[in-house]
Amino acid sequence: MAEAPAEKPAPPAADVPPDQQADAAAATAEASAEAPAAAELPPIIVIKKIIDDGHGGGHGGAWKIALADMMTAMMAFFLLMWILGATNESQRKSIAEYFKPTSIVTKADKSGGADGFFGGMSIIDPKALPSQASQTGLVQLSAPGREEFESTHEDQAMPEGLNEQERQKIAAEQDEKNFEELQKKLKAKLASDEKTADLLSVVKFVKEKEGLRIEILDTAGFSMFTSGTNNIEPAAKELIAKVGESLKGVANEIAIRGHTDGYQFKNGTNNNWSLSANRADATRTLLTGLGVEGGRFARIEGVADSQPVNTQNPLDPKNRRISITVLYRDANKGLKPTPEAAQ
Repeated sequence: MAEAPAEKPAPPAADVPPDQQADAAAATAEASAEAPAAAELPPIIVIKKIIDDGHGGGHGGAWKIALADMMTAMMAFFLLMWILGATNESQRKSIAEYFKPTSIVTKADKSGGADGFFGGMSIIDPKALPSQASQTGLVQLSAPGREEFESTHEDQAMPEGLNEQERQKIAAEQDEKNFEELQKKLKAKLASDEKTADLLSVVKFVKEKEGLRIEILDTAGFSMFTSGTNNIEPAAKELIAKVGESLKGVANEIAIRGHTDGYQFKNGTNNNWSLSANRADATRTLLTGLGVEGGRFARIEGVADSQPVNTQNPLDPKNRRISITVLYRDANKGLKPTPEAAQ
């Protein structure tokens, strides 16, 4: 508690004029009476409070949470748009079926040590979703008795959850696209080489129920085989080499069929049936030597002169031909891929 101020001593009476001594005495008495009261007053306490306004609230943490939520929503929207644009209707249906609650455990590739639709791969990995360029294709599996190969072709992934009709449709669509590309590439290869450019006219492409048939026909100035034998002529080898290079770019199975004209052997030891079959097998042997996988050949057959091109003239040289058919893929079993199929 603060001490009361000391009383101011009254001036000596000798210094006060006589006429003012009475007033001075009264003032001194009044000051003496007020002094005890002033001494009892409490001291004045001043409290100063400093409030930090936080620079207008701009440095709080709430906005960071809101921004993170917005960025997460934008990323999810981007991924949704990407999936919708990169898949077809059947694959979107398969993705929707995958995320439905089910007790069935789907076995997937565990590339990253995890299960699930992407098999442990990044969502931006080209192999994370079925197909990137065309988004359609088949699962390539090894058939019984064949060596197992890892599928590397971009169009070999068949979405799960499809019925038989959908699988067949996807397989047919992809094969049609592959056949068109094969036909264009083979024509370009033949036209770009002087040795085979003139033989482009003897190569015919026919789409049939089994697949794409590549026919190499004899003409008056060109023959694939030496007359009456299965020995392939040098010019024909150059032509078949171009065919083999193109066949290595697809994974489909192959069927080879030999044809002859209506000329018959004079001796009884040989006939057109065995000759046509031997010529088909000679073609297979040449293609195998060029790098076409031997396991891809589904059929090697000879039909002699039973299926002529010119039915009016059985002796027409065009009736002598080799048919190399690239077969449609079976959507149920798949086919063994080749290393070149991924290129």
